[in-house]
Amino acid sequence: MTTAWTPSLFGGGETAEDPGVDPAVVPRRIVLDERSWVDLAPAWITGADAWFDAIVAQAPWNQRRRRMYDQEVMEPRLTCGWRIDEAPDPMPAVADALSRHYGVRFDRVGCNYYRHGDDSVAWHGDRVRFTHEAPIVAIVSLGAERRFGLRPLGGGASTRLTVAGGDLLVMGGRCQHDWQHTVPKWPGAGPRVSVTFRHDDPGPRP
Repeated sequence: MTTAWTPSLFGGGETAEDPGVDPAVVPRRIVLDERSWVDLAPAWITGADAWFDAIVAQAPWNQRRRRMYDQEVMEPRLTCGWRIDEAPDPMPAVADALSRHYGVRFDRVGCNYYRHGDDSVAWHGDRVRFTHEAPIVAIVSLGAERRFGLRPLGGGASTRLTVAGGDLLVMGGRCQHDWQHTVPKWPGAGPRVSVTFRHDDPGPRP
């Protein structure tokens, strides 16, 4: 599935519903272990509903194939992505706000579109772990509520969160190395888009 792309997801001037960052919202840190953490900031994005409607309608979505167990399967979600200097508004401004707060330059953005509760992503750690010791991965959630799970690689209790439209979730420290995360299937869930910001520079040490 592909759709037309425009430099801005929004048309002509700003409106009260145009998305932005609420500077009054302070992330709450959840310490996973001595080297891994998650920040959660509910309602960090203002105008989240307008952003969701625009990105669903206008982003260049595609469905990738993956090889599993000697056969090709379609991923159970749609995806798209940009370098931040080529990304449509409001992504560059959101990346700037994240960069100021976390001290790294977020220069890539990737999106997942979970069309319904059967779309999902399995347990995994982001590939950025192969090049970064302590990557920071920031996810803006748009649309319906979905569950977000984290579990330690060596076994142990998992952490389960629920993210709603406009929420910010940030994984940092050794989270990509020592933990896995998932968006599981959730029967009856509505459509959701995750907008994920990543950085190419090495970033801070844990």
